[in-house]
Amino acid sequence: MWALLVLIGAASVSAHLQDLSFDGQKVFRVIPQNDEQVEILNFLASIMEVDFWQPDSVTLVRPKMQVDFRVEAEKSFEAEDLLKESGMEYQVLIDNLQAALHAQFDSKARTASHSYEKYNNWDTIAAWTADIAAQNPDLVSRSVIGETYEGRPMYLLKMGKSGPNKKAIFMDCGFHAREWIGPAFCQWFVKEAVETYGKDTVMTTLLDKLDFYVLPVVNIDGYVYTWTNDRMWRKTRSKNAGSACIGTDPNRNFDAGWCTLGASKSPCASTYCGSAPESEKETKALADFIRGHLSTIKAYLTIHSYSQLLLFPYSYTYNLPSDYQELNSIARAASKELASLHNTKYTYGPGATTIYPAAGGSDDWAYDQGIKYSFTFELRDTGRYGFLLPESQIKPTCEETLLAVKYIANYVLEHLY
Repeated sequence: MWALLVLIGAASVSAHLQDLSFDGQKVFRVIPQNDEQVEILNFLASIMEVDFWQPDSVTLVRPKMQVDFRVEAEKSFEAEDLLKESGMEYQVLIDNLQAALHAQFDSKARTASHSYEKYNNWDTIAAWTADIAAQNPDLVSRSVIGETYEGRPMYLLKMGKSGPNKKAIFMDCGFHAREWIGPAFCQWFVKEAVETYGKDTVMTTLLDKLDFYVLPVVNIDGYVYTWTNDRMWRKTRSKNAGSACIGTDPNRNFDAGWCTLGASKSPCASTYCGSAPESEKETKALADFIRGHLSTIKAYLTIHSYSQLLLFPYSYTYNLPSDYQELNSIARAASKELASLHNTKYTYGPGATTIYPAAGGSDDWAYDQGIKYSFTFELRDTGRYGFLLPESQIKPTCEETLLAVKYIANYVLEHLY
């Protein structure tokens, strides 16, 4: 049976597996008005499996906060009844998750090969990293910075014209497996760099004077799992000692206020911080690479979704970073730049106060390592599609994000330290 399914091809296998699980699942949005209504959400999470999309844990829910969460099909009526009874206002963002799942594949580019305007599975992305380096040898090189828990190589692309004493910007995508628009942007960025070098003056200057390290997918095992088994998977795929629950949240696994605010010590939680900082092979490989290149890396950009936010440190504390004024003004200008294309509105500010506290994040860690220009993007949208952003939005999302990234990179180039 499995051999047959493999022959049919990965796409239909994923459709087959996903048909089994998401039909009739709903995504709700509520805004609890007071502590009592927050308690109701805690109660809901205690009696049924609730997947919190925004914020990513029930423990982070506060009054007046917009909360998006997903419930199993058979529990959705129960959940809705509870919300009605409590008098909490709610809306159904996604009425049938399965339909939304199929609807995300609405790209006109229905090639079997790699396309920048559709979501590519890991094998396609891995092959693309080799191809783009082979086709642009004077601009792109590929290396392996480590391997994942399941033994997949972590490919890193280095972009830039070779030159002496160049400073660098590090960018990664795909920390959380289900945030597919992230890896799509990393691929888009590389494409734009190689296609517009020599034509676009800003990009040409950036590549002449800086190097860019691009890690297209951090959490490769999780990403593969979202294609084969569970589109809504978030964490890594490592085994946890003494628990049947799998995986760690890689963006709670860094040594920055590790496992304090907004992270869980429970292996079953979606925000599980891991058994120790850098317990995950993926986070350790990333951290080791950055530590080994601290003298040259001057900016760190990490791409997530969704919410349309541009965040900077700190997330593990409410204290402001010493570079607050400068980071805030960069974020303001970059958000304005982003909005100039499709009028997409971004909110910007320090992580803890702008969305919610979250300890152990890579941006805070990078900043504390001395990388001053450290930013997290939360790409489109604000919840209409959530993690299931349709492929038709890849191009506009990537185009506008590119403007912000180029703005930040150019700022970094002009303010090297």
